[in-house]
Amino acid sequence: MKQTLDELVPAVQASLYRAAFSICRNRQDAENVVQDTFLIYDRSAKQFDSPAHIHAWLLRVAVNRAKDVCRSFWRRNRVSLDETIAQIPFETPQDSDVFQAVMRLPENQRIVIYLFYYEDRPIHEIARILRTRENTVKSRLHRARLNLKKLLQEGWNDDEP
Repeated sequence: MKQTLDELVPAVQASLYRAAFSICRNRQDAENVVQDTFLIYDRSAKQFDSPAHIHAWLLRVAVNRAKDVCRSFWRRNRVSLDETIAQIPFETPQDSDVFQAVMRLPENQRIVIYLFYYEDRPIHEIARILRTRENTVKSRLHRARLNLKKLLQEGWNDDEP
């Protein structure tokens, strides 16, 4: 099974963008990663079992591509995370605080937080997407939660007089 890009792009584009952004932390790089991911899919002869299998494969490609972009020599002198955050509309100040805290996490923790909470992926699927063991995903998720708690508490304590 292979879906056409006309069917696929509207269904998964936002999800791939968020995954790429959680790694790249830059809007332009994340957009490029999404475009590259769709090009890789379009050129691939791979057949898939289901739409869920396609989505998981695309997430893995996007994550790997985003990591490549982050290691790139050309990535220097890009727009800062603070400038990017200033352009994102948040419904509440708390949404902005949580987003900023997640973006301050190490990359391996950011991506598991994203896949687990925003994509609602189970641990075993995250492990498959990241090509790692389930216990590794569980420990990264645990550390990420602890770090988020600490980061958010620091932010709230700074607000108090």
